[in-house]
Amino acid sequence: MNNKEEKTFLGQPRGLMTLFFTEFWERFSYYGMRALLVFYLIDTVKRGGLGFDEATGASIMSIYGSLVYMSSVIGGFIADRLLGSRRTVFWGGVLIMIGHIVLSLPFGQGALYGSIALIVLGTGLLKPNVSEMVGTLYTEDDVRRDSGFTIFVMGINAGSLLAPYVVGSIGQQVNYHLGFSLAAIGMFFGLIQYWRGGKNLNESSNRPGDPVSEDEKAGLIRKIVAIVVAAIVVFGLMAFAGKLNVTNVILVFSILGVLLPIGYFVMMLSSRKTTKVERSRVWAYVPLFIASVLFWSIEEQGSVVLALFAKNQTILNLGFINLLPSWFQSLNPLFIILYGPIFAWFWVKLGKHQPSTPAKFAYGLLFAGASFLVMLIPVSLFGQQRVSALWLVLSWAIVEIGEMLISPVGLSATTKLAPKAFQSQMMSMWFLGDAAAQAINAQIVRLYTPANQMMYFAVIGIITVAFGILLGFIVPKIKGLMEGIN
Repeated sequence: MNNKEEKTFLGQPRGLMTLFFTEFWERFSYYGMRALLVFYLIDTVKRGGLGFDEATGASIMSIYGSLVYMSSVIGGFIADRLLGSRRTVFWGGVLIMIGHIVLSLPFGQGALYGSIALIVLGTGLLKPNVSEMVGTLYTEDDVRRDSGFTIFVMGINAGSLLAPYVVGSIGQQVNYHLGFSLAAIGMFFGLIQYWRGGKNLNESSNRPGDPVSEDEKAGLIRKIVAIVVAAIVVFGLMAFAGKLNVTNVILVFSILGVLLPIGYFVMMLSSRKTTKVERSRVWAYVPLFIASVLFWSIEEQGSVVLALFAKNQTILNLGFINLLPSWFQSLNPLFIILYGPIFAWFWVKLGKHQPSTPAKFAYGLLFAGASFLVMLIPVSLFGQQRVSALWLVLSWAIVEIGEMLISPVGLSATTKLAPKAFQSQMMSMWFLGDAAAQAINAQIVRLYTPANQMMYFAVIGIITVAFGILLGFIVPKIKGLMEGIN
């Protein structure tokens, strides 16, 4: 294949177009559903909703997001050991599409829980492996690699930006289930073009990189059986005690979301495969991981707490247009698209003079905390009255600066600080930071009400800013533990 034939999608390998639109449609379906779901959960049954109270609806939203990121660990294992990335991504997309179809059916809470199970597992299979497949399109010395990933990320955010307007508008103005069906249709489009464009992908993605051997199969089956039995025992005991309800099930998953990353840290730090230098780098990663949990806790509340604020306390009638609460979910990808080129230019401009990784994390936490603290202004001035939509725009504009300082930097730091024996597990840790954040959110968002929102925004914002300041003071210590990694 000559170079001219290869550069068929913005100067990149043709396979990038396949993965670009796969992730575009997957994010369209996922964020379209997310933009609409909290309103479906808390709306009255008479109006087509499920009739949950706001606290329970917010808690379900958070644990849903947590489970999605926890399941990425399963997706990585299945791709690496069983199916290979290409088939794992395809079957993940199939499960996501079926999940949205189930949610589009008017079968109440049963359909909700069934769709959650399907979409959680499907997203876990698809999301981490699509990103990994982008890397397989390039050789290590291909100068197009960074540009290709940049284009890929734009596809992610383009899908996320469009979805709340399309799915949200239909769902809130016509029918919730019709809105969810659009999410299913979006994933169907993604699957069709992924299937058709499969010939453009690297053949290595068709095979597991480290297939399970015959000797390992018995042990793997025992572990799966043990996990299933443990789940049956836990939930069986809860049912026997009369405690099997939505609130307690969410609590179990919240505990799991916090314990999983702790288990990973203990495993890596205690392993004989981890060298002394690598162990020091893992310790350096611990405060960065805690910082990521605090950041994602605030960022992920955009689709929960800020969504409720948009519905209950924001002026939506602007005279020339009536805003829908779901539309505010487009602010996250919008600011990422706007900020991305600016930060890319800024880091290149600073070169070797740019802040260190832990310093960027510290600054990111300051912005994240400030995005909640700024919400104290309209609340203190107007109480529970409706306020200008610009307050929410400002809050998102601030927190996304924090995301630009933490998310791409954290991904890079994760790969650099990972012990050689735990490269894949360390990348799972980054996803588990978001999972842990939303697991914690599933408990704390229950505390949010219009009556106590002043205290809610203040406490979370102050804690995050305080940790950012503390992190700033220990930057030299963290840099020392990083053992030469910048």
